[in-house]
Amino acid sequence: MTGAATVRCVGLLRAVNVGARQVPMDRLREIAEDLGGHDVETHLRSGNVVLTVRADQLADLPATLGAACTATFGFEIPVVVRTGDELAAVVEQNPFPSAKAAPTTLHVSFLSVPPAPGAFSDLPGADGEELRVVGRELYLHLPFGVGRSRLAAALARRGQAGGTARNWTTVEALASRSAR
Repeated sequence: MTGAATVRCVGLLRAVNVGARQVPMDRLREIAEDLGGHDVETHLRSGNVVLTVRADQLADLPATLGAACTATFGFEIPVVVRTGDELAAVVEQNPFPSAKAAPTTLHVSFLSVPPAPGAFSDLPGADGEELRVVGRELYLHLPFGVGRSRLAAALARRGQAGGTARNWTTVEALASRSAR
């Protein structure tokens, strides 16, 4: 990658390491390296791969990484990619700053494309549950946790609206790892 402009980014794999959808993180790192990624690392076992790619690879990375993972593991794996700068903006634009004190109540669903205006206005939620759309991200404040959330369950029935969710602790960790 000498001389080429590079970008630090994060690939967020959807619905891996649950049930039969197992993706070993060492194999995920190898796949990312085979696709030209450098300084590749994974975070947790939930399908987070941090890597540096040539800037001209970035637009195709969700499709190429998803296709390579699908071919390797035998099931479809949608991938959403955010650059380090985009993740820094996700942290900065958090519409629920008070929820950071209880990070297990704050989640971000990363979408491939921005949703249509009002796309989630019909989702039911319990008292205190809130959803805000900022660009391609859905911020979820779930004060009673994700496991008992009507809002999170309704969003999951829609297939995360084409995205993948991470809790706030993971979002901050990924933003930090991709800032280098």
